[in-house]
Amino acid sequence: MSSFANPVNWVLAAVLGYISYNYFASSAAPPPPAPRPKQTALVFREYTPKELEPFNGSTPETRILMGVKGNVYDVTRGRQFYGPDGPYGNFAGRDASRGLAKNSFDKEMLSPVDGPIDTLADLDDDEKESLNDWAGHFEGKYQLVGKLIENKN
Repeated sequence: MSSFANPVNWVLAAVLGYISYNYFASSAAPPPPAPRPKQTALVFREYTPKELEPFNGSTPETRILMGVKGNVYDVTRGRQFYGPDGPYGNFAGRDASRGLAKNSFDKEMLSPVDGPIDTLADLDDDEKESLNDWAGHFEGKYQLVGKLIENKN
């Protein structure tokens, strides 16, 4: 009689297969993500451009805040985009409204932090629409943590 005809061999083969599968499947699992630094909750408040500037993500522990149409958003969880090495990194800790409206990452799009807030009065209709689209994106994806106000004397 063949060894495969014995039901005990079938059970043993099934158990061995189950154990082997679980062993190799668990060793191929990706490693858990690295723990993120703990950050305290932000209380909604007003930010001047000067007060917003330090929130530029310059270190892994630094939050990243960004101004869009007078609102301030915590974009820290999008560090790969808004951090120092990200494509939108120059907007971190700044009012990004003009750059987003014009779809430009040039430094000229940024208002000086010690100057007045950009009124955006010269934007054309397409640029205003682009800025509104970006504002909707931030509103739907990131936490609103404050309002952008003029610098204090």
